[in-house]
Amino acid sequence: MPLYVSDKQIVLPGDIIATRDYNVTGSIYWDGDAAYSAVVGLVSIKGERDIEVIPLSGIYKPRTGDIVIGYITDIGLTGWVVDINSPYPAYLPIQEATLKPVDLTMVDLKSLLNIGDIVLARIIDFNLTKDTPVTLTLKEARLGRIEGGTLVEIDASKVARVIGRRGSMVGIFSEELGCDVTVGQNGRIWIRCRDPKDESFVARVIKFIEAESHTSGLTDRVRSMVSQYKGSKTTSTTKPR
Repeated sequence: MPLYVSDKQIVLPGDIIATRDYNVTGSIYWDGDAAYSAVVGLVSIKGERDIEVIPLSGIYKPRTGDIVIGYITDIGLTGWVVDINSPYPAYLPIQEATLKPVDLTMVDLKSLLNIGDIVLARIIDFNLTKDTPVTLTLKEARLGRIEGGTLVEIDASKVARVIGRRGSMVGIFSEELGCDVTVGQNGRIWIRCRDPKDESFVARVIKFIEAESHTSGLTDRVRSMVSQYKGSKTTSTTKPR
């Protein structure tokens, strides 16, 4: 039952991971009875048999159900083309953009969404046989055009690390700073804080998480950074003039 790697080991494409005696998942491929890494990745071993190869970089691969943040790049006759930070173009049909019926002969689509607008959307279909394989919807309460706040972009493969286990990482920003951090699975993140000045700090911390995603103890370090930042704000507001 050979295991060729250790926990937290960095592997390269083609490195052997383990045999079929192990449950190997993530960015791997099988050749015979052995699993090999398909990417530059980090090995995560959980328990005695579960092994995952987590890519350290990579493109966003759309999946039905994903929440994404996209930019309107073009307007068609019946909807909008949306850049979702993926090799696959996305389309937002008019019937998925509003709950109200729309007469296309009477309405200019620019009045609803224009080129350059940013939307928070959900993927409802991914079909490679279509010219625009990804279909989006805005027909949920929290979806729609994004206004205000700060946007930051990270490698899509680091999204899970930014969210944290059960939302622990983004929860720090909410609990300590009153910031709402919406993470798109495509690596785009929308930050809204009660104090807009906090948004640039949160954006910097998110980029720090991206850079340090392969290290241990990251949640505690982020919590410490946020605590120090809060302390510095308190000191600056109470300092005598």
